[in-house]
Amino acid sequence: MTLSTKGTALITGASSGIGAVYADRLARQGYDLILVARSRARLNALAERLSDETGRAVEVVAADLKDPTDLRRVEDILRTDASITLLVNNAGVGGVMPLLGSPVDDMEDMITLNVTALMRLAYAVVPGFVARGTGAVINIASIVAIAPEILNGVYGGTKAFVLSLSQSMQHELADKGIRVQAVLPSATATDFWSEAGNPVENLPQEIVMSAEDMVDAALAGFASGEVVTIPGLHEGQEWDLYEAQRRKLSGLFGHSTAAPRYR
Repeated sequence: MTLSTKGTALITGASSGIGAVYADRLARQGYDLILVARSRARLNALAERLSDETGRAVEVVAADLKDPTDLRRVEDILRTDASITLLVNNAGVGGVMPLLGSPVDDMEDMITLNVTALMRLAYAVVPGFVARGTGAVINIASIVAIAPEILNGVYGGTKAFVLSLSQSMQHELADKGIRVQAVLPSATATDFWSEAGNPVENLPQEIVMSAEDMVDAALAGFASGEVVTIPGLHEGQEWDLYEAQRRKLSGLFGHSTAAPRYR
């Protein structure tokens, strides 16, 4: 029996947490998978389970996206595999310490993964999508993209980049049949917090969402056509008002003279 397919979803940071849940949900929705992360052992275990449970084809690519050679290898897959219909740009690291308490080399590594790798992977896959007239990119950002005071400022800056890039991509590509979604999770129960130096158990549990609930909400937002999905925002109209005001403000900048308050 041959299963019908929605194409192949390539998911970065797929070995655990949000990425692993995306892998599970997308396989059950009918996608074959290419799972990318550093740990081959964890990827193999996940791939075996998902293949057994769903019957989908699951390929494993062990790669460190901070390493230029590994990154180019994943870019080549995105450029050349015409079965890929969805890229989930999930790989990333965070920071919870204040700027002055964070080693600058660690901050540079964060930018390399959260910004440079994500951007290069999007650049690699989109031309093929445009040529085929279909495809989608899901970029995992964070609420710190619009609330940079909450955590480390470099981390917030990287996620602001992800949000801005996603909105610009959707603006440029929507008429070419391409979907782009930015997902802005709030605190989510994953290893992110321990890796960043503040275990999730230290957070008020009433603000922590499970990775499963976060991904399910994000995919519901994707199915409904949202460009920006904020799973933890119950008052959705507040984002609509924020976005409408941002668009209004962006049309007020263009004057040949400085504002009277600066004269």
